[in-house]
Amino acid sequence: MIKDMPTHTVTQEWLESLPEEVRNHLHLQAGDRVEFVLEPKGRVEVRPVSRSFRSALGMLHQPGMVPATIEEMDEAIGRHLAEDDERIKKGLP
Repeated sequence: MIKDMPTHTVTQEWLESLPEEVRNHLHLQAGDRVEFVLEPKGRVEVRPVSRSFRSALGMLHQPGMVPATIEEMDEAIGRHLAEDDERIKKGLP
């Protein structure tokens, strides 16, 4: 069931802010980017595109986590590239 959607009045300067409910729903923070997808029949979809650098801080390291060695990273990259190469050879997207 769709509940009442938040509304906003367009200003004369065309500078808009997303309603708080929309920002919270999309987990947006200041500096994040959104894209507007124009759908048929006048519908517009708002999608988060990227997060600000602040949301990435600390996401790689977690307490108690042992960092990967350069060799382990190189091996993982090699495996990924080999898998990607096989996918391309098979003509898959």
